[in-house]
Amino acid sequence: MTSKNSLPILLVVACALVDKDGRILLAQRPEGKALAGLWEFPGGKIDAGERPEEALVRELQEELGIDTHASCLSPLTFASYGYEDFHLLMPLYICRKWKGFVMPKENQALKWVRAQNLRDYPMPPADEPLIPILQDLLM
Repeated sequence: MTSKNSLPILLVVACALVDKDGRILLAQRPEGKALAGLWEFPGGKIDAGERPEEALVRELQEELGIDTHASCLSPLTFASYGYEDFHLLMPLYICRKWKGFVMPKENQALKWVRAQNLRDYPMPPADEPLIPILQDLLM
């Protein structure tokens, strides 16, 4: 339900993939997408009737070619941010276990980044408040 003064809520899900060296995977939004060039945590929209964990398992397979299970995803925190046309609600999960090799499947650049260096990568405004939480966890 929306009123004249409220924005539609867009529910997306994101993942902080953490490798054995404690680095976090960032993906750069490709040209042609909104916020192109900015770095973000992998993930995407939740389809109708889909649980957030199911969406994240699907998105990680589609975007990165890796397989994981809902049991390997731990909810960490969430972002809530009002963009001009919608309000974004984004749960962030952490994942340390998956099968396969991370590969860019959607024309995106990928980078493994240490927690203390996350601010070196420009991110969408909704992702920025997630940085200190990851830094507290991994530094």
